[in-house]
Amino acid sequence: MREKRYLIDTTLRDGEQSPGFSFNAETKAKIALLLDRAGIHQIEAGIPVMGSYEKETIIKIMENRKRAKISTWNRMNKMDIQASFDCNPDIIHISVPVSYPHIYSMLKKNKAWIRKNLQECVYIARERSYTVTVGFQDASRADMTFMISLANLLKEMGTSCIRVADTVGILTPTRIQQIINDFTMHTDIEIGIHAHNDLGMAVSNSVAAAKAGAMYIDTTLFGIGERAGNCDLKKFIFATENIFDLRPSYKDAVLVEDSIRDLIFPAL
Repeated sequence: MREKRYLIDTTLRDGEQSPGFSFNAETKAKIALLLDRAGIHQIEAGIPVMGSYEKETIIKIMENRKRAKISTWNRMNKMDIQASFDCNPDIIHISVPVSYPHIYSMLKKNKAWIRKNLQECVYIARERSYTVTVGFQDASRADMTFMISLANLLKEMGTSCIRVADTVGILTPTRIQQIINDFTMHTDIEIGIHAHNDLGMAVSNSVAAAKAGAMYIDTTLFGIGERAGNCDLKKFIFATENIFDLRPSYKDAVLVEDSIRDLIFPAL
């Protein structure tokens, strides 16, 4: 019997960060509806703190969905979390910088500050009974011991999943397998993978992570996304449909892409 793996589509959030891409509310609603009908597990619908237009779009997606879980993306910031409350999503996802370059050089903070602020953000979301997932931003350059300590803390606080984000796109299949193995050996929280395609390995890295035990795989339609893109939904399913129990099927993913190709690439 094939093991289950759950696909998260982030076309409406990370996919929209592709150079030259911008989806209006109608396009986002149609993409979400097609993904929902195809059987995608979770749709990362947007970033509520961006404003009322984004919130209204996410709420519309929530109203139309039948099965898919709808999540919002948030920085590790109380204002972001409170903006997500206005949308009442199924899942509040919080992104936390975990690498030393991000903590010390970019934020000019330290690990104690990260732990304190992360706990506060998770607490206010969990206090309102939201399902919370946390993304480890720039995990590919982070200290494993620090990430494991955060993962165990998050598990105690009721966080349902952590997401390993290869934010700068430098991972290889061997390295991501080692990272997932370390998490599964030293924590009992569920793991996800968010891969970027800078080295052309977003799909192969996601496959390696899934084989190592990552339960949740971030994907986008056509592999679009920031810089070189993200893990391509259709290609990932094609590579693993005979290994894992997945929804949607490859056939369903093809139908979704065919249905929205002209909306995403109007000039082609």
